[in-house]
Amino acid sequence: MRYDMSLPWWAWALMGAGLIAFIAMIAASIRRNNGVKRSLFAAPYTLWMILFTVVPVILIAYYAFTDASGAFTLDNFRHFWDSNYTKNQLYASLGPEAAAFITRGTVNVDTLVYSLWMAFLCTVISLLLGYPAALFMADRQMKLGPSLVVLFIIPMWMNFLLRTIAWMSLLEDQGLINQFLRWLGFDGVKLMYNSGAVLLGMVYNFLPFMVFPIYTVLSKQDPKLGEAAQDLGCNELKTFTKVTLPLSLPGVISGITMVFMPSVTTFFIPRMLGGGNSMMFGDLIELNFLTEGNWNVGSALSLIMMILILVSLSILRKADPKGEGGGMV
Repeated sequence: MRYDMSLPWWAWALMGAGLIAFIAMIAASIRRNNGVKRSLFAAPYTLWMILFTVVPVILIAYYAFTDASGAFTLDNFRHFWDSNYTKNQLYASLGPEAAAFITRGTVNVDTLVYSLWMAFLCTVISLLLGYPAALFMADRQMKLGPSLVVLFIIPMWMNFLLRTIAWMSLLEDQGLINQFLRWLGFDGVKLMYNSGAVLLGMVYNFLPFMVFPIYTVLSKQDPKLGEAAQDLGCNELKTFTKVTLPLSLPGVISGITMVFMPSVTTFFIPRMLGGGNSMMFGDLIELNFLTEGNWNVGSALSLIMMILILVSLSILRKADPKGEGGGMV
């Protein structure tokens, strides 16, 4: 089916009016302040955000709530709940005999649930691995701390796709790991094209996003707080649970958000390491946009994912209202 991707006249008019209003606001501000105010230097960034963030969101919302002809509809969201929606509509139109073949398809919902589960596992594993690493790097008595920070940063200089492809040479049937196992006398194991390989690739790629926010918060903590707790009779474990851990929670929440949301929307890792056997929600969105050319359903799925992101950000804001969670070093 071919879809008309042209925008209606009012969409172009809205974008043109927004651009004119933006230019008028800059001119009025210059005139009111008798010159260029310092805040106006942020105008290019504001324009960038409008063109490449606000406008795409508006377009996604437009396609999500319209059909191929541009008419308003909620069928795109019904496609999410029932992946057989189009076929079921056809069966319903053929009469009572064909209505017996109507069955609800759960592919889309199951894919979302699977993606949330994989993202949850990735986040938990990243937290279990990342917090001790961040704690070790932030310890001022450890001379290897700065070196470990560099070791975490260096892989991120490599392209995300190359890092994922590199794991294929390790995990495939004739990869280095299986060759080493055969050299030791063991049989090769199936490491590729399963959920375990996908989870491994996700943890490897997103672990730094958990480590660095926690490390940033821990490195800013005053060491005198721990010394004061020990002076009051706390041992090292109690000092950690009563002082260090509560003060590092903003970094933990920030790390959870920075790992969980990319994990839900990732699509390249399942394709390469899962071999198509593990479809995640990002793959489903890409399938609708690029393979099927169905921008309307793809936009509806993207809008659902945006809602999940907004919920995650709202939780982050409540847990870390002052934005103390830190970020990438």
